[in-house]
Amino acid sequence: MCDAALAAWRAGLISDAEKHCRAAIATSPENARAHYLASLIAFSAGQTRAAKASLCDALAYSTSPRDAMEFAGSLLKQGRIDDARMTLRRALELDPTLAAAHFYISNTFGPEDSDQAEAHLRQAIELAPSLVEAHNNLGNLLHASRPEEARAAYERAIALRPNFARAWFNLGVLLEQSEPEVAEKALRRAVELDPSFAPAWNALGRLFSNSRRYEAKVALTRAVELDPGFAVAWSNLAHVLSTTNQAEAESAARKAIALDPHIASAYYNLGVLLSRQRVDEAVEMLKRAVALKPDHANAWYQLGHLLSHDDPAEALGALRRAIDLNPELGNAHAVLGNVFLAMGCAKRSILALRHALECDPGNIVAHANLIFALPFQTDDPKAILNECSRFVAQHEAPVLAIGRTRDEPNDRRPGRRLRIGYVSPDFNSHCQSLFTLPLLSQHDHANFEIICYSSVRQPDSTTAAIRNLADVWRDVHALDDDALARQIHVDRIDILVDLTMHMEGCRRLLFARRPAPVQVAWLAYPGTTGSPAMDYRLSDPWLDPEDEPGRDAFYSERTIRLPHAFWCYDPQVEHLAINDLPAANGAPFTFGCLNNPAKFSDHSLRLWAGVLAAVPASRLLVLAPRGVHRDHLIERYGANGIDPSRVLLVGRQPRRAYLETYHRIDLALDSFPCNGHTTSLDAFWMGVPVITLAGRSAISRGGRSIAGNLGMPELAAGSDDEFVRAACALAGNLPRLSALRGLLRARLKASALMDAQRFAADIEQAYRAMWQEYCEGRRERDE
Repeated sequence: MCDAALAAWRAGLISDAEKHCRAAIATSPENARAHYLASLIAFSAGQTRAAKASLCDALAYSTSPRDAMEFAGSLLKQGRIDDARMTLRRALELDPTLAAAHFYISNTFGPEDSDQAEAHLRQAIELAPSLVEAHNNLGNLLHASRPEEARAAYERAIALRPNFARAWFNLGVLLEQSEPEVAEKALRRAVELDPSFAPAWNALGRLFSNSRRYEAKVALTRAVELDPGFAVAWSNLAHVLSTTNQAEAESAARKAIALDPHIASAYYNLGVLLSRQRVDEAVEMLKRAVALKPDHANAWYQLGHLLSHDDPAEALGALRRAIDLNPELGNAHAVLGNVFLAMGCAKRSILALRHALECDPGNIVAHANLIFALPFQTDDPKAILNECSRFVAQHEAPVLAIGRTRDEPNDRRPGRRLRIGYVSPDFNSHCQSLFTLPLLSQHDHANFEIICYSSVRQPDSTTAAIRNLADVWRDVHALDDDALARQIHVDRIDILVDLTMHMEGCRRLLFARRPAPVQVAWLAYPGTTGSPAMDYRLSDPWLDPEDEPGRDAFYSERTIRLPHAFWCYDPQVEHLAINDLPAANGAPFTFGCLNNPAKFSDHSLRLWAGVLAAVPASRLLVLAPRGVHRDHLIERYGANGIDPSRVLLVGRQPRRAYLETYHRIDLALDSFPCNGHTTSLDAFWMGVPVITLAGRSAISRGGRSIAGNLGMPELAAGSDDEFVRAACALAGNLPRLSALRGLLRARLKASALMDAQRFAADIEQAYRAMWQEYCEGRRERDE
């Protein structure tokens, strides 16, 4: 009757099974087997209380450890983990030497009882040393906490059964991070033994995902072909496809999410995929990733990175969470440094960026950001050069050692038409275009062929305008440095001009490959690259006075001083009127600074505090994005002696509205040590003079260069006291300020700062001098 009951239950005939089982128990009330069956049948019928009671009767009557083990397996299939454990304990009470019972009971314990699971597995192995599955499961149990012991367990399982694909797979997964070559061999053996083993193909693809993308794609594609419902494999495939096929990658990530809405890695991969073009959606995906997996440090980092421009407060929280989870996550420290810089906290920025380099000395982006941040804190050009030299030693030296990309010298005729290459990621509506457009519009194309290498990812109307001014335009955003260097060599560029230096999107390792015989740094900011691959840097007599002893030693490049100005400006806004001086019409006297808040150093705030103290009824209007930038800036004003009630804050605006903000300002105050450049020229264009402080570094003399070119050296102070006196003198002379407001735009237009034709001639003359030196063999560092 027990057999009939079991057969009916397996066939799903619950009523028949109950009838046979009742008859069996009626015939033999102490028949443990019948009570076991009664428990299984009752549970299938939804009678959980009766199922528990029957199991208790079965355990009380049980005398056969084998029967107990058999029914424990059925209980496990019903999901009755606790009941199965009780049954297996009864089997071990009846026969403590039953290795299989020890093995099966080990599978009933959760992570919180791993010590009990381990004890039973070791007992099973002691009783049956050849029990392969026990060795494999012991490895799984020790995988995370004791990897060396886990490895020994897997290797023992493989020794006992060399064709055990699961053990080879587990060994490969264990060694993915520590011994990738050994892991690859193990995983390849797993798929060789079982070509349909989808998890092994997935692990193999994951192993290759960051270095051998094609092989990773093949393996992961195989995994999802074998198991189309394998959500994790789809997520991994999305990651692998992200660099080669964005559309397919997005499709794979969405497939993973559709299969398993709770898989954090899929949301993470989708968020990273969308981060370049659909930021809002990317942020939403990353927020879902961290909600599902709060300890996902990389997701917190990516979220902080995306939020860093528009929501610095939330970005700080995300980045700090990432660092709490993984203190060695260098990229998180690096982005934290960028956020601090944007808040005007250069010192904290530099500390965070140095921490990023401690975590990962090879993080070239963090190191470039550090060099970019230094001039916001110090005007010591030697300190800046020293950091640039460390950058060269860490990142450029291996490339420099390989030698130049060019395999033959360019035609050395001095007077021939020269091929000039400009390299930039900012051939778009970036403020750099205010300076590149005037130059490119006036180049002498009969004597200079202009080739632009654009790394712009999202072209706009300004991109089109710049493109129309070039003889050759190359969209190179998808090319790595090697490929771009080869293209430049094929183009036979004579003079290659770097417009980015260490700013975002820079290509320092491109120039280290020396794809052109003459290489020049210009425009990004007045400074140095520190690189022996750069032959020249452009400057002017105000940024780098020729009569200042030892000045040129602050730069690795040879300094070529353009005779008039370092830059040539075009406001690119038409029909924008200049208003009357606000203070002359009864408004409170308003000082202003619309520079990037990153430039608002404590030194700047102390200078402005001195001015406000000397002009009691005045106020200060500054640029301050909303959020933590604004709150933090207000706190810093107070700490530096500025009454926040005297401060007017404006957010970021479109260019025309931003320029109109100067209608509210009577006199502009510059920042230090990083002067305003574009914003100062904008101020003069709008009739607002700028009081500046000149320091030791070239970047801290930008204001002096502008004032000198305008014939107004009195605007450039040499000390803090001079700065305050100069501001007070003009603030106390409203007729003078009113007159300047009406004259400055015309003076700017008439100066070298807006004479594009003269500027182009100056820079072309500099190019000719560089080329002459090359032709005469006086610049042979690369030959």
